[in-house]
Amino acid sequence: VDFELFRADLERAVPRADRSRGGRPPFDHVLMFKVLILQASHSLSDERTEFLIKDRLSFMRFLGLGLADPVPDANTIWTFREALTRAQMGGEPAIQVLFRAYEAALTRAGFLAMGGQIIDASIVAAPKQIPWAGGWRSAQWQSGVVHPPLWRRPCLIELTLSKSGPPSAPILEQFSCRWN
Repeated sequence: VDFELFRADLERAVPRADRSRGGRPPFDHVLMFKVLILQASHSLSDERTEFLIKDRLSFMRFLGLGLADPVPDANTIWTFREALTRAQMGGEPAIQVLFRAYEAALTRAGFLAMGGQIIDASIVAAPKQIPWAGGWRSAQWQSGVVHPPLWRRPCLIELTLSKSGPPSAPILEQFSCRWN
């Protein structure tokens, strides 16, 4: 997708402040729009987006950033998104119009836009086992001897209370449970 197609609309929607007073140079409009696309497609918070731009080479490559280039912080991302949300284009929030145009450009290029999520986890296959009185359920079934789980068997509960506390709130000193 040629993101330069969005530059004119982005600059009309979010005009830049006068640079004669100094301050940090603003990030490019197209770069910030690409950041919002990454954020929306991966369901990321502003803080997580900032972190992943610094962490993932694929994000840097998509944004056209190098390893030493400055990265927009979470507040900058939030401010740009809010400015696009407040700006109007054809009676609608500019952010909605621009995202529809981006999805149309993806469709014309033959891509199907789908959301996703980055999950840092490993899925490992493990047999489902439940602890029983004599071991694990799988071993119980093989031997043919099946006992109900300990937490379902009746037990005799013995409590020892201390009289050192006030009579209305005695202190529990010992607790035990014996299974029949």
